[in-house]
Amino acid sequence: MRLPNTTSLAFLLLLLFGGCATRPINPPITHVDPAAGYRFTTRPQYSTDNEDLVILAFSGGGTRAAAFSYGVLEFLRNTEVVGPKGNRTRLLDNVGIISGVSGGSFTALAYGLYGDKLFDDYEQRFLKRDVQREITWRTLNPARWPSLWSRGWGRSELAADLYDEILFNGATFGDINRGKGPFIVASATDISTGTSVPFAQGTFDVLCSDLSAVPLSRAAAASSAVPVVLSPVTLNNYGGTCGYMPPAWLKPFVDTDNPPRPAARTTRHMTEQAEFEDSANRPYIHLVDGGISDNLGMRSVLDALEIMETLYSIDQPTPFDRIHRIVVFVVNSLSSPKTQWDKSESPPGTVPILLKAAGVPIDHYSYEATELLKDTEAQWESMRQLRESPAFIRSTDTKLVADLRTPNATIYTIDVSFNRLTDKAERDYLNELPTSFALPPEAVDRLRAAATKIIKVSPEFQRLLRDVRAEVVTQPQREGPQAGTPPTR
Repeated sequence: MRLPNTTSLAFLLLLLFGGCATRPINPPITHVDPAAGYRFTTRPQYSTDNEDLVILAFSGGGTRAAAFSYGVLEFLRNTEVVGPKGNRTRLLDNVGIISGVSGGSFTALAYGLYGDKLFDDYEQRFLKRDVQREITWRTLNPARWPSLWSRGWGRSELAADLYDEILFNGATFGDINRGKGPFIVASATDISTGTSVPFAQGTFDVLCSDLSAVPLSRAAAASSAVPVVLSPVTLNNYGGTCGYMPPAWLKPFVDTDNPPRPAARTTRHMTEQAEFEDSANRPYIHLVDGGISDNLGMRSVLDALEIMETLYSIDQPTPFDRIHRIVVFVVNSLSSPKTQWDKSESPPGTVPILLKAAGVPIDHYSYEATELLKDTEAQWESMRQLRESPAFIRSTDTKLVADLRTPNATIYTIDVSFNRLTDKAERDYLNELPTSFALPPEAVDRLRAAATKIIKVSPEFQRLLRDVRAEVVTQPQREGPQAGTPPTR
């Protein structure tokens, strides 16, 4: 009998033993505890008497988005606000929520895990690393093929393993929950329904699953799982087995066939999530890039504002009654590289058309989401001015009083996007950067610097400073070590 050679034997052994790789399983819960788990209402920021809520929304866009959002964190860390009573606080310490999608989710999750330690070597460990090449080499490595061929374990699980090694060090949402930093929301998209799926215990309550055991690397992998290029990330769904009930303040939306306006979008989103309760027919949820449903990470922000407005209109309490100022930094790393298609008689190929067809609707939705936030800001301000007018104060018209009832909070929409740069050459350079997980070090540095330039000249940022009667003191840029071990938790 002829024996196989050493190479063939090794390959056969890889197929035999390597095929046992399985994806991580998110564990079930037997009952929902609203006072436990990773949710905003259990964070230290929620329990304080702070009347200001600062939100950072980090968009998708690969390393371009990760570096641009990191530049925003650097600016907020290096900028102190001196209040009217002489008290000094860093702008970064006032952030309560950070939402991140795709590339922006890496910076959001890493800051939530490490806090200020992130500034030590995030650049070298992730931003200035050719992550894309490392994923490609792992995919082409025959030693990893058996795992890639295993059921439920695809390229995104391979990528998640890499993210864990170079950035997250085995951390889970349980680790991030034990910290005192802002509430981090990384979002993916349910490929079956197109709904946004935030990685927060509120979502996992519907799945009857424990988010605290889920690795941060899997959340980042799901949020950035570009269809076709990367495989979906699969979650087990145990919905309907843990006695889940919506929070009491959501009852006006779920206990009626005609929910109060204007919360139509929020009601639809809750209806979509309610489908997770049917685990008998949907035992698995397959997640892809969060940018497909919300490339700005703004969905949760807009839903929360819509809920606030609706509950105020029907004179119901909300979890945000004490909030008087809502500051939203919309960090949009959308780029618009030029094409030469219109200079050729031959039409573009199939792949470029597919990429453009997928990107254009996302880009337009991103614009609409920012404008919707600005519209909400203008509407609430108009209603507030009307309520403070002498005619309204003297009015006994109960319908008028109800019609003008909106949250008594001022919204500041600080648009941090490339088109806010006054330097055309710099704007053109950033707009040509690709959406990938590999950028030259110079591009990373220019993205970081651009974030600072844009915020400093933002009219909304200047309005915020005037309204809180504060002045800004910018500290010198602090550089971390160029190499070394990843930051420890």
